[in-house]
Formats: sequence, structure tokens, C-alpha cells
Amino acid sequence: MAARMMPGRPVADAVFADLAPRITSLVGAGHRPGLGTILVGDDSASAGYIRMKQEKASELGFTSPHIHLGQDATQADLLAAVREFNEADDVDAVLVQHPTPPQIDFDAALLELDPDKDVDGLHPVNMGRLALGMPGPVPCTPAGIEALLAHYEIPVSGREVCILGRGTTLGRPLALLLSQKRPTANAAVTVVHTGVPNWPDYTRRAEIVIAAAGVPGILQPEHLTPGVTVVGGGVRYEGRRLLPDVDESCEAVAGAITPRVGGVGPTTIALLFRNAVEAAERRVA
Repeated sequence: MAARMMPGRPVADAVFADLAPRITSLVGAGHRPGLGTILVGDDSASAGYIRMKQEKASELGFTSPHIHLGQDATQADLLAAVREFNEADDVDAVLVQHPTPPQIDFDAALLELDPDKDVDGLHPVNMGRLALGMPGPVPCTPAGIEALLAHYEIPVSGREVCILGRGTTLGRPLALLLSQKRPTANAAVTVVHTGVPNWPDYTRRAEIVIAAAGVPGILQPEHLTPGVTVVGGGVRYEGRRLLPDVDESCEAVAGAITPRVGGVGPTTIALLFRNAVEAAERRVA
């Protein structure tokens, strides 16, 4: 029997439906939420991502001020742009688009960002808040994966979850998130990676497997137990071609699985805007 598909769009739609009255309330209180974006360089894919987020911001009733720095911009130029948005009263959340040109230190720019305006939830202060279970922006893709599992009523509490990948944007924060004491989390989480020679032993034991390695096709049917829930979080791009971690043949083994395209992508965008709304609500409060 083919696996049940878990597309991200219905999850994102539910998140946006929850945000709509909260945005209306903010505007009614005299505060229109603002998402500031910064793009360094002329990468067409990055420009497309920024444009998509600006269009969504406009659709939701946000302001979306933008700073575009040239390909030859200096580190000082980027830090000045970050400080400008840190100090702007009409900006609640800030996104610095990655990747940046080689002369730019993205991590230094992240450190310059006001943690409360960090819409990606990746500032060290926010990663510390996540580790301690304190309120703050949560990394968007991990939060989107938790929301996706909850939307499709996949039991997580008390179950074995294996995350294949330990990156700072997905694997590590997701392990923290899903191990927290909450009905949609509270799991026994194992993190493995390509440095673990017998990593398939762990994925075969798990009831939920989340691929987050960024290695195309790393997860194959023989690495899974029939009926397992599979979430594809890691991808790599070859030009404009998307290469997911989860091989399509895994559909024949899984009980539930995210589609090759349209899985965690829409949920990541939705949770980015949830972070932005929550940042605006904190500022108004």
C-alpha cells in the first residue's frame, strides 16, 4: 500500500489562518507588523526567495522594508544595514538572506542582529532559549516539522524519533524541540549523521525518521522499517534542480511521508511569519 502523503501546504494554511486575527489585532492596536529583509549580492535564487517573502508579507498586511547591498558590499555595509533594522520602530523581525558573497561573514552579521528580531531563530541567544525551554523565536524548519507532524496527527510523545543530520539550522534544534515536554513533542530523540558508520541501525529502529543531512538520496527503503513516518527536511540544489535526502522509492515502505516537493518548504515560510507576528506581539505588549 502506498504511503499517506503529508504535503506542507495545508499545514501552512492552518498557521496563516491562526495568524490572520492576530495581525488584525496588532493593526487595530496601531501597530502594523514589519518584516525587514536584507540581500547581499545578485544571486537570482536568493532574490527570488526574498521576493516571495515580500509578496507574502504584503498579502498578510505586513510592511516589508528591504535593503539590497551590491555584490561587492563590505562586512561593514552589512553590519550597518543590520543595525538600521535593529533600531527601526517599524521593523519587528529581520531576515538576512543566506548565502552571502565570500567576503561576507554571515555569522558575524547574525551576532549583530537583535535576538528579539531574529526571524530565523538562529541567533545564539535564541538557540540558548530553545535549549532552556524559554520563549523566543524558534528555528523555522524544525518548528514547521513539529507543526506538520501535529497536523497529520502523527503520535510523537513517547515514540522513537531518529534525526539523520546534525546541522545547526535543522538537526540540532529539531532534536531539542522534539524532546521538550509538550503533547506534540516529548519524544525519545536520537541524532545520527554520516560520521556514524552504522546509522541505518538507528533509522530502522525508529518510528519517525527525519532526514536532515543535505545529502541527496541518502535515505533509501532498506534504511526503514515498514510503516514508519518519514519527513524529508534536507535538500541540496543542483542549479535550480532540487535534490532531496529522501529517495522517492521510500514511499513504498513508509506509512506516511512528505512529498518530494511541497513538504517542509511551505511550513518553513509559515513558521517564519509566525515568528514575525510573535515578535510584533512582544513589542506591543
